[in-house]
Amino acid sequence: MLKFVSFGSGSSGNCYLLSSDEGLLMIDSGVGIRTIKKYSRDYGIKLESLNAILVTHDHADHVKSVGAISNENNTPVYATDVVHQGIVRNYCVRKKIDSKNVRKVVPGISFHVGGFKVTAFEVPHDSSGNVGYRIESGDVTFCLMTDIGHVTEDIRHNISVADYLVIEANHDESMLAQGPYPQYLKERVAGERGHLSNLACAKVVRECASEKLKHVWLCHLSEENNHPELLRKTMEEILSEGEHIMGKDFEVDILKRKMPSGFFELK
Repeated sequence: MLKFVSFGSGSSGNCYLLSSDEGLLMIDSGVGIRTIKKYSRDYGIKLESLNAILVTHDHADHVKSVGAISNENNTPVYATDVVHQGIVRNYCVRKKIDSKNVRKVVPGISFHVGGFKVTAFEVPHDSSGNVGYRIESGDVTFCLMTDIGHVTEDIRHNISVADYLVIEANHDESMLAQGPYPQYLKERVAGERGHLSNLACAKVVRECASEKLKHVWLCHLSEENNHPELLRKTMEEILSEGEHIMGKDFEVDILKRKMPSGFFELK
């Protein structure tokens, strides 16, 4: 059986794990190494059993602990070539990935690891080589996409084929506009290579979700420019305008910034 757990989701650190009877994947390693180890012990996850770490992009909140985990457990790290280069340059990654564990991925070209079929796809963000991942296990398709500047056809397609979806809902547009960020940062977040708003997230899920979609997890919420209840209300209102009813056609959960989610079973 597939299981999914989040160890943290947001600018303070992102880390997700997907397990099956055959393998264990980590997607991003931006949470502190001590925290990852503690949560792993709490949930009975053996990091030495990791088949791979998949990296979306090289920002610190996604890669801070990737070298430490990879080197300690001899785990291969999969990312695009430019992301690997960015990790080498990133001063927040104190322990760099050992060269023998570097694996380079190309968007659109699938590979197999730990019993999973993995396909990266491009996601626009203000970091080079940012990708999401479509992960297939048997007849189940799990997709994760975060740090999304704007919605592309690749993103729409991967939502449409997902049984389970993790997608960014970073900010409420009004909260961002009226909030404490300086103007340049507001423009960055709201820009074409920034982050996805609650409204944009809700609309693309409404437009692209198929009948097979069972569960959506909303990730990477801003601490300053969003609120879980506001996001939930936006999702409910926008989805109700289409053919999907939240909680009936598929479940929707909001991942916490600094706390583990607990295991979700993906049937």
